Amino acid sequence: MRFVITGSTQGIGFALAQEAAAQGHQVLIAGRTASRVDAAVARVPCASGQVVGFAADMSQPGAAQSLWEHAVQQFGGVDVWVNNAGLARTTWAIADLPAEEVATMVQTNMLGTIFGSQVAARGMRGQGSGRIFNMLGGGSDGEYFPGMGVYGATKRGLDYFTRALAKELKDTPVLVGRVRPGMVVTDGVRREILANPENFAKSRKVMNILCDQPETVAPYLIEQMLAFKKTGSKIAWLSGGKMAKRFLLSKLTPREDQFAHLGVD
Repeated sequence: MRFVITGSTQGIGFALAQEAAAQGHQVLIAGRTASRVDAAVARVPCASGQVVGFAADMSQPGAAQSLWEHAVQQFGGVDVWVNNAGLARTTWAIADLPAEEVATMVQTNMLGTIFGSQVAARGMRGQGSGRIFNMLGGGSDGEYFPGMGVYGATKRGLDYFTRALAKELKDTPVLVGRVRPGMVVTDGVRREILANPENFAKSRKVMNILCDQPETVAPYLIEQMLAFKKTGSKIAWLSGGKMAKRFLLSKLTPREDQFAHLGVD
């Protein structure tokens, strides 16, 4: 299979790229800057030509089309397109969030996914097959989380957008899926923790029960993407049953600290 994964120089995107490559698939790693893309590609052990990179700011019109064309040039087509590029700023209340942070989140999370979906949908209709997966997150189901008003709004909007895309493509050979990776510990999480350590201290016990490392989640998500058959359906790592089980088990055996490697107290 031929994968394009946006926002894949770090975090869950990189873990997905690494897992797909480890399974023998061709992968295009995409990110904003060439230096970060090149560094990410170099970190993935693979056969020559199996993993390639391309610098693209997905919030900009035309970037997605350039990314598609590069993938076609390298691999001959795209079987799986994952709109993963996103940004979270979760330490401010809505009224206090700086305007530039609002703009960057909306442009990256929403416009990047919309542009990527448009290009992938057109390209996959033309080649006669393909799967588009949009990464959702906190707030996509309408639930409120402190500090995530704007971020959650973008993810809630993307849930609607992805459902709409699936309906519009239901009579085509293009499948569309919604992906909820759960609470994943990334460098972005570390940045948010350092920005508001007091808030993290209050929620650390619960977060440690619910959070996972990217490399823990990635194999399941790749497996589900490859097995995906029902357009419009959801792939979710952290189900309600799994959360309940974790809280129950935490009373018996404390879970390994998921934040120790971040260097936070």
